[in-house]
Amino acid sequence: MIASRGGIAAQHFTPVELSEVEVSGTLPALDPSPSGASRPVWVLVRLASEPLGYLELRVTDGGLSAGELGQAIFEQFGRQVNERLLSAGCPGVSQIGGLGLGVDPALMPYAQTRDRVLASAPLFSVVISTRDRAPQLAGALARLASQHYPDFEVIVVDNAPTTDEVPTVVKDAALDCRYVREDRPGLSWARNAGVTAARGDLIAFLDDDEAADPYWLAELLVAFRSGENIGAVSGMILPAALATQAQEWFEQFGGHSKGRGFRPAVFSARVGQSPLYPLPPFGAGGNMAFSREALTAIGGFDVALGAGTAARGGEDTYAFSRVLLAGYRMAYQPSAFVRHNHYGDLEGLSRQLRGYGIGLTAYYTALMRRNPKVLKTLLALVPRALRDLRGNDSLTTATMRDFPPSVRRGQRMGMLTGPLAYVRSARAQARLAK
Repeated sequence: MIASRGGIAAQHFTPVELSEVEVSGTLPALDPSPSGASRPVWVLVRLASEPLGYLELRVTDGGLSAGELGQAIFEQFGRQVNERLLSAGCPGVSQIGGLGLGVDPALMPYAQTRDRVLASAPLFSVVISTRDRAPQLAGALARLASQHYPDFEVIVVDNAPTTDEVPTVVKDAALDCRYVREDRPGLSWARNAGVTAARGDLIAFLDDDEAADPYWLAELLVAFRSGENIGAVSGMILPAALATQAQEWFEQFGGHSKGRGFRPAVFSARVGQSPLYPLPPFGAGGNMAFSREALTAIGGFDVALGAGTAARGGEDTYAFSRVLLAGYRMAYQPSAFVRHNHYGDLEGLSRQLRGYGIGLTAYYTALMRRNPKVLKTLLALVPRALRDLRGNDSLTTATMRDFPPSVRRGQRMGMLTGPLAYVRSARAQARLAK
């Protein structure tokens, strides 16, 4: 049986079960809760591996049969399913039963496009930066080993380590990895070191606490091949678990994907979304890729930005905007997704969002330092930014039902300190560069 998900009061939080189904074949049944109480379930619906979106349910004590799940999927995604079936020359459907669609995924144009692209796949370099997080890194590497991509390399950058555990993880990994040590602390130092070590002309970046979907690299390549002059691609970052209220609050805030949804998009400096505001509209550093040409054109990542510096973040947004301002286009490819382990406690969430606030205005400071003429454009955007701050700003979605006001205040206070934090960081990194 199904009930509307509705709001979940903070004091009565129930962990959200995350599930995934492929509708081309037989669907699973969802078991009843052992306690007899209903539970929220988010089902990622895929067709021929293409993610169509999340189906959010509450499953009651009777569980959910495969047929009932198919009915719920059709009610939300029936139009998209039929569009894809018709494009493949298959008849449309008026319902989805427990046996699914019963179609060969290889017939779907989506899968055929990916196969054509992979037939001439270049070497893809994957850079993972880490610092004293050997268990998380081991998990990320284990998932990378299942990539459906013919030719890729993995570079693990050990950033200012205090232990010798990471080299052991790299040595024991189920796929070939290269170990690079970067003793200057800071995520941008590590990423730049990874770029230097990479042999491919396409370079993807993955966090050490993420699990990449098996088609992650393939879908990044599809995006690079989808048009001319694409210098960067970002993908969706989905939660790996929603076991605590803090993790669900982060998704209310917009998560890493900030409400961008499951529709692909292409950005440029001249068409559509401004490369400067609202932010961050293009993606996040935990799931991004660049052409070597584009990274070279912008001089790599700004070492005064990012985790491990006083600026706390902003290095990814800075790189995205610089690529766009340099004349390249950028693609958002939701099918190139990864799963991220969010902070499980309120303290970690508060620290994370305060860092986002600091990194955001530090990013703007970095842009103005690079090109003072940007200030004129930013001043013209101030009225809109102030309106956004009084309501649901562009960094969030409208899903913040019971989000803690103190965490939002901390994020906004962080925005006030970002410019000074960048100045301090720039001075510190200049000393490290000598």
